[in-house]
Amino acid sequence: MTMTRTVGAARCALSGMAVGALMMVMGCGSGGGGTPHTASGSLEQLAAEAGCRPDVRTDAAELRQATCQNGARRYVLVTFTNARGQAEWLDEANDYGGTYLVGGSSWVAVGAADDIAALHHRLGGTVVDAAGRHGGNHHGHHEG
Repeated sequence: MTMTRTVGAARCALSGMAVGALMMVMGCGSGGGGTPHTASGSLEQLAAEAGCRPDVRTDAAELRQATCQNGARRYVLVTFTNARGQAEWLDEANDYGGTYLVGGSSWVAVGAADDIAALHHRLGGTVVDAAGRHGGNHHGHHEG
């Protein structure tokens, strides 16, 4: 039982550090350079700002996830009820690599790099390139 608590405490500490690191990378306010202030709101509100109608795939207490398509652009939007849930989701997703658009501590969009770049202009946020298992040891973060 002690080992389980230790592992659980370590995970909580790591999640807290991940949230802190994300908040430092993202900063507060707009991304500058013509990028809008980071959008916020419900999954449906974010989808409306992105110019798409969400097809909700997961509707759970801690997160909501939907696929979204705007013309040829396709991505997944995920909203979270708290920063810890987002940090845990990002930690798990990081193993798979990819490009993410992170909106504060409440939402994430996942898609092809070009689709995320276009979505970034509509929703603001921070673009995160995760290395994943097959992408090496580099993790890139950039705004703008």
